[in-house]
Formats: sequence, C-alpha cells, structure tokens
Amino acid sequence: MKNLITGTILFAGLTLQAQIKTPAPSPSSTVEQKIGLTDVSITYSRPHKRDREIFGSLVPFDKMWRTGANKNTIITTSDILIFGNDTLKAGSYSIFTTPKKDAWDVIFYGDTENWGTPEKMDDSQIMIKTSAKVGSLNQAKQSFTISFDDIQMDGAKLSMSWDKTIVTLPFKTATKERVTASIKKVMNGPMAEDYYKAADYYLSQKSNMKTALNYINKALALKKEKPFWYLRRKALIQAELKDYKGAIETAKLSMTAAKKANYESYVKSNQASIDEWSKK
Repeated sequence: MKNLITGTILFAGLTLQAQIKTPAPSPSSTVEQKIGLTDVSITYSRPHKRDREIFGSLVPFDKMWRTGANKNTIITTSDILIFGNDTLKAGSYSIFTTPKKDAWDVIFYGDTENWGTPEKMDDSQIMIKTSAKVGSLNQAKQSFTISFDDIQMDGAKLSMSWDKTIVTLPFKTATKERVTASIKKVMNGPMAEDYYKAADYYLSQKSNMKTALNYINKALALKKEKPFWYLRRKALIQAELKDYKGAIETAKLSMTAAKKANYESYVKSNQASIDEWSKK
C-alpha cells in the first residue's frame, strides 16, 4: 500500500510538472498586408537580442540564415510579386538570407518544409535570388521584426530589422494590370457604379483622364438623380484636364446636391475647390 501511495504521489507530481507552460524564447508571429489587390502574409519566429551582438557575430556574415528562428520563415502571396526584373508567382515560399555588411542576398525558396537552412540547396527550388539594401537604426530593435513599409497601391517595401540593422527590399504588385483587366471586362455590360469606380481609379492614378471623364459622364447619365459624390469626381477630373470653368460648374452642382443631403464635408470641399479654380 505504501508503494502504491508513493507511486500515486510521484505520478501526480509528474503530471503537474508536465502542465507547466513557459514562453517561447523566439515567439512565432504573422504579419498580413493587402497591397493593392494582393494579399501577402509572412509567418516567422522572432529571436530576441538579449545583450548579444547580432550581425557579424550571432548571425555570421556571408553565411545563409533561416531569417528568424525555429521553422522556416514563410511568405504567402495571392498574386505575383515583382522584385526588380524577377517575378515571384502566387504561392508560399521560404525566405533565406545571407547577411553581408553592405547588402543581403535574399532567396525565395519553393520547399517550405525545412527546419532551418537546407543541407543542400536545390537550384530548381530557388524561385528568385535578389539583393536587399542594408541601413542602420538609431535605436536597437530588441526582437527580429519583418514588416511591410511604404505601402502604395501597386507596391511596398519588405523590411527586416534587428539590433541596429534594417534591410529593405522593394517590390511591385500587378495592381494596374488587374484593375485594367477588370475594367475592360466589366465595361462589356457596366452599371453606373462600375463606370464611377473606373473613373475614380483613373483619377487616383492621374492617368487616362479623358477616359475617366467619359466614364463619369456615362455613370451620371445612368442616374436619374445625380449623386453629389459622382459630381465631385467629375469636377476633379475636369480640373485635371484644366477645364476649370467646367469644373466650377460641376462643383456647384455637387455642392447643391450635398447641401440637400446634409453632407457638409462635401459642401466645404467643393467650395474650397471653387475658390482655388476661380484663380486659375
């Protein structure tokens, strides 16, 4: 009986010990970002500095690094990403880097099931090999961090920072091509909102302004009551085309419609534009 009791106590102690949880020294993290029409995410582990010298010491120069800790760092993209002259197709890829003093080599690798760097690189799995610029931070970053910076409608910068080092890798997305293709497809049987969105996109890009004016006119023609935000876009397009007289007339119509709908912000923005265009 004594042995049974002792064994029971010992088992209970082992069970309790097995339930103790401690934080991971390099916690996992996921960063997600929509860039234009493309969804991009990166899953990685974040080692901590802990008073160590990082690059050139803990992470040696001129040696391939897993770009984080634990399992491979994985990037997943819903559409192509364009790095300079190289195009990365939609899919998931490991990111391996070779840190150097002035620039890092960056490899997007097809095999995502490694733990650490591959024992032997398979050239057929190297989808892109490119170079990232090295910069310095004024204040040391304690945890390795991957982020998307300088986000625009058709691109961003992939940034990796740790300690006092930051590397940036700019890339482009196929936003313009996708939007143009969508516009052409929808224009086969567009509704007023489709014409409006197409005109608004061209206005935001400051391109194809004559086409934008044509589209916004078609959008307005399909509306019995002219929406003040449609009229506002038309006024802005006319101003881009330097038709300030026409822009002022359209802005007045937008302002009247906005007053009727109690949208004071549109009233103010139209009035400000009228004042500005009157000086042209």
